[in-house]
Amino acid sequence: MPANDIRAAQEASWNKFSPGWRKWDAITMEWLAPHGDSIVDHLRPAAADHVLDVAAGTGEPGLTIARRLGAGRVVLTDLAEGMLRVAKDKATDAGLTNVEFRHVDACELPFADATFDAVSCRLGFMFFPDMQLAAKEMVRVLKPGGRLATTVWGAPEANFWVTCMMQGIQRHIDLPAPPPGAPGMFRCAPPGLIASLFVAAGLTGVRESDVPSKLRCGSALGYWRMMTEIAAPFVAALGTADAATVDRVRADVIAALHARHPDGAIDSLGRVIVGVK
Repeated sequence: MPANDIRAAQEASWNKFSPGWRKWDAITMEWLAPHGDSIVDHLRPAAADHVLDVAAGTGEPGLTIARRLGAGRVVLTDLAEGMLRVAKDKATDAGLTNVEFRHVDACELPFADATFDAVSCRLGFMFFPDMQLAAKEMVRVLKPGGRLATTVWGAPEANFWVTCMMQGIQRHIDLPAPPPGAPGMFRCAPPGLIASLFVAAGLTGVRESDVPSKLRCGSALGYWRMMTEIAAPFVAALGTADAATVDRVRADVIAALHARHPDGAIDSLGRVIVGVK
């Protein structure tokens, strides 16, 4: 699929599901906090830093970074204006005035070379049409000596929060295989893949480490409701089936999750990749 078509599909999807992300924000922010913490620990934002948060979604880790700055400023960017509206509302509620919001494609950053002291990107790379170009753009706008950090999801077997739904759907719905290299949750899972993109883009000291976290939905039914309100691929797949089939998928998913995580707290594993320009 051409990059422009991928970009348009991603933008439409994230805008469509932004109300679900607003609804489930408290749970998703707790779940993904270790990702943001890992990024912030590497970036070590200082009082006057100018920081870029790419694919900021509903605002993290950019808003956390903004709270740590004095005269500094954070620019939060995202392809979906619906997601940015959630981030703007959160910034307003928190009384943050040192943040800026830009509707931006990660592969075409509208900033001059060497603009930012630090660049963050939490869980965005797997959706970019051209991941190498996105890496080059992030490094291009980073000042010499500046720090960069991103996170991606690890292997499927370590992320039951995805595979539980995927396996339940695949048992009952015949879906075509996605094209090789298509955007998806586990596109960036191979160890070293994203690190190699940043090395090619000019970063030094690039390294990877694991980021464990837990998705606490409270119950198996809570998990089903959340996934069917925020996860576009699952909703799209279920939309191809009749009501009886969806009921069978739901029963299988709830049973599988209850058997493995009866307390509704689901293990997940990401990877943080960091480096310096």
